[in-house]
Amino acid sequence: MKSNLRNLTIEQRIHLVEDLWDSIAAEQQALALTDEQKALLDQRLASYTFDKKKGRLAEEVIAGIRKRL
Repeated sequence: MKSNLRNLTIEQRIHLVEDLWDSIAAEQQALALTDEQKALLDQRLASYTFDKKKGRLAEEVIAGIRKRL
């Protein structure tokens, strides 16, 4: 199959990946969270509820990362 994929154009392969991802996203409820993931989400929600910090804008975070590079 790997060699068959290389016969496709990059555009065709990207479209294939998008279709595959969409099919996974449509069935995401089938992917159960682990107990650890649930605990982490509960912890983050409790933290947000306590201090109401909304976080930072993505642009601010990216700018900070770029400054450190």
